[in-house]
Amino acid sequence: MKSPVTITAAATERIRALLSVRGKPSAGVRVGVRTKGCSGLSYTIEYADEVGRFDEVVEVKDEEEDGEEGFKVLIDPKAIMFLIGTEMDYVEEKLKSGFTFRNPNEKGRCGCGESFHV
Repeated sequence: MKSPVTITAAATERIRALLSVRGKPSAGVRVGVRTKGCSGLSYTIEYADEVGRFDEVVEVKDEEEDGEEGFKVLIDPKAIMFLIGTEMDYVEEKLKSGFTFRNPNEKGRCGCGESFHV
């Protein structure tokens, strides 16, 4: 079965780094959407202490045999219909860095880039 969300190598590296410094065991990270901003929806990402009963689970396995463990990206069940086909990336620029989402379901974004609509 095809994964509903694609995680780039840069996002994988950043998530792995964040999980390693969290200071407590994690089930992974949870990605979702919430109502916010001018266009209506905003992406969310947070640590997940456990896998929710209805979470969609994306297993991110290490491509190389260097001993690093894989992790899980959990998709909030209320967000799955907004996120199918999305690519999650991590971008570092001179003045900002953060996770970005390339979502084929988006019909538009607000001017500040804070929110989107489908």
